[in-house]
Order: sequence, then structure tokens, then C-alpha cells
Amino acid sequence: MTRPLVRAALLMLLPFAAASAFAEPAAPSGEQPYELVRSLQAVQDGIANGDTAAHGNHLALIRQVGEKFLAADAGVWSNPQNGQAVVIYLLSGGAPQLVRKLPRDRMNIDERLFNGALAYVEGRQEEARELLKDVKPRAIPSGLGGQVALVQGALFARSEASFAIERLDDARLLLPGTLVEEAALRREILLVGQAEDFDKFEFLTLAYIRHYRNSIYAGDFWQRFSTGLTQSSLALDERRFARIATLLEQIDRASRLKLYLVIARAAMLHGRLAVTRRASERALTLSADASADRERAHLFRGASRALTDEHDGGLAELKALDRSKLPERDVPLLNAAVQLALDIRKPFAAASAATADKPPATPARLDLAASSAAIARARKQLGELELLARDRRP
Repeated sequence: MTRPLVRAALLMLLPFAAASAFAEPAAPSGEQPYELVRSLQAVQDGIANGDTAAHGNHLALIRQVGEKFLAADAGVWSNPQNGQAVVIYLLSGGAPQLVRKLPRDRMNIDERLFNGALAYVEGRQEEARELLKDVKPRAIPSGLGGQVALVQGALFARSEASFAIERLDDARLLLPGTLVEEAALRREILLVGQAEDFDKFEFLTLAYIRHYRNSIYAGDFWQRFSTGLTQSSLALDERRFARIATLLEQIDRASRLKLYLVIARAAMLHGRLAVTRRASERALTLSADASADRERAHLFRGASRALTDEHDGGLAELKALDRSKLPERDVPLLNAAVQLALDIRKPFAAASAATADKPPATPARLDLAASSAAIARARKQLGELELLARDRRP
């Protein structure tokens, strides 16, 4: 081979020699564990934004990421980012049995986080609480901190609700615009409702509507919203009713109707007749003619009228109901409402007969205190019905 040809051959080999000399035992570019987890999180964030294709491919992608973890060179696990990626992978739906096959002795990761995440996904809740409670999500990288905060919110939701709410706030702040924030909103809305914090309940609802109304999991949010609203006194304050109605406008018609009926019934059992009236009237506008929902709406509106300042019209509305269309649990409520309306009217009828020579008083609102016996009966009946409703609540 001539000298020019030898020189040319050597020049051609130089790039390969350099690549070999400086190569590291790491996975190929784009295949580092932390990069794989970032790709998984990007798909999950698409789910939060309503990407049905992402939702369909999600489980397959989790499996593929796990397989690549197992195939990675052992040297990659000394990188702290990759150790954190394993914890994020676990808390994002990764398989714990696969993670247990990884070279744990090579990983650069806090023992509490690793063991706490494993305990959580394997259902060892008490152990997970013990390991993760003192972890400060804001003191660790935000990608990991947001995931841990979300898990803390789930772990302590029943035992320490205020702590859980704080951690779910952290999750939202550390990972905005992600599936973690979407999940934190879904979990937190119920806790805030149970805590009777209406302003925050409204804030979280509006935040969800603004950013995640198209989420694959939106149905779960509205179920939790409904539970938080109806199993508390949030919907029973007349001053809040307009704000609640605004929130309910974001829900489909059928769900809105169901919620107004639930609110009307709960308000009646608690003696909040102004709210009963408003909620039942909203339900009437949403219900179909001759439907069971329409009859229930008339029940609640009729009761609210009969027990306030429209006694005769309300009583007539109650008596005109088609009892056969009412659910069984509402029949005792109808009977009690009719009887109570009749009992309350008795003192006024007697007073009117005794003073026939004088013009009867026409107060704007019936004075329920005028008949202590009627009020005692009302309290007893409504109390019994409230207990009945609580016992049958799912």
C-alpha cells in the first residue's frame, strides 16, 4: 500500500478510534433511566390533557421502560438522577417486582425514599407512612418531590387530613401542568370539602376546569367534587348558592340535575328551606316532564313552600305528586312534609276562627315558633329522616 493510501486509511479510522477511547459504560444516548422516565411522564401528562392515544399506550410504555431498566449497564445506577428515576417509576405505576431485580447496591438513592415507595406500591401502607412522613418534598428535586408529596397526600388523607392537604398543595406547586397536579386536585377536592373550606373548594374546582377539564380522569374528579359538596354543609349556605350554581354549570346536564336533587334533599333534612327551594327549582328546569326526577323536584319545592310563606300552594303541590314515581326512601319524607305542613297550619286556623271579627294577620313568613308541639314534631321527624338518609348513603 502506498504512503498516501495508508495515510487516507488512518484518517478514516480516527473517528472510530476516538469513539472507542472515550466510550463510557453508560446506556446509549436517550436511554438513560432518568430520560426514559421523563418520556413516560410526558405521556402521562398527555393523559391529563385528554390524549386518549396516550392513555391506551400507557401500560405498554411502563412495561417497556421497566425492561430497559433491566437491560441497562449496572454502572448507570451510580448516577443519583437514575436512582431517583426508579422511585418516580414506581410511583408512576411501575412494577415493584421488576424494580426488585435491579442492582440495589449500585443505586445512589435515599433509603427512605426507595423503601417507602416500594412499601406504598406493594400495599404496606403503615410502613410507607412511617418511612415517608418526614420527607420534605420541597427539599428534594421537584420531579421526585411532587411525586412523593402526592403519595403522602394519599397516605394521610384519612388519619391526618390537614397534613394531607398541605402535601397535596406541595404536589401541585412542584409539578404544575402534569398528571401529578391533576391527581393532586382530584384527591384534594374531597378533603377540602370535608374540611368545609368553601373558598378553597371553589378555587380547586376552577383550577381543574381551567387546566384539566379534558382529562381522561375528569369523571373521577367530578365524582369526588359531588361527594365533597353533598356530604358536607358547603351547599347548605344560601349566600353561596349562586357560586355553587356557577360551578355546576361546568357539569353535564344529567349530573347537574342529580346534584341539585341531592342538595335539595340534604338542605331539607337540615331545615335549610331557602336552599331547598333554590335547588329544587333548578332541578325542575333540568328534568323531563312526568319523570321521576321531576316528581322529586316537586316534592322538595312543595315542602319548602308549604313550610314557609306559600303554605297553601306548597301543600297543593305536595298532594298533587305521583307517589308511584318517588323512590322508596322519599315516601316517608313526603308523608312527613304533608303532616308537618298541616300541623303548622293548625294554630293559625284556630286563631283565625277565634278572632273572626278581626282581619287575620298576614305575615310575610309563617312564625314556626307559634306551635311548640308542631316544631317538636318537625324536629323529631326530620332528625329521624336525616338518620335514615345517612344510613342509606353509599
